[in-house]
Amino acid sequence: MRNPVLQLKPRTDRSVSIVAPAPPVAAVAPASVTSAVVAAAQGVLLESTSLLRGAREVLIRHGGEVYRLRHTRNDKLILTK
Repeated sequence: MRNPVLQLKPRTDRSVSIVAPAPPVAAVAPASVTSAVVAAAQGVLLESTSLLRGAREVLIRHGGEVYRLRHTRNDKLILTK
């Protein structure tokens, strides 16, 4: 079975974009919501499930190099060259 290869393009603009619309924030938001809002304000927010698409690892080509993004048994993500 062939592993999917994701090709990343260099960022040409500094505009902020969010993949999915953010849910409305309550008056007192939990820490997880505020950290997601901060992450979204800094750049593109992607879900790991959309990158992995059910696989435990994907190969990513960047700058002529191939990187491996793995989802571990301990629910961590590891990016290696």
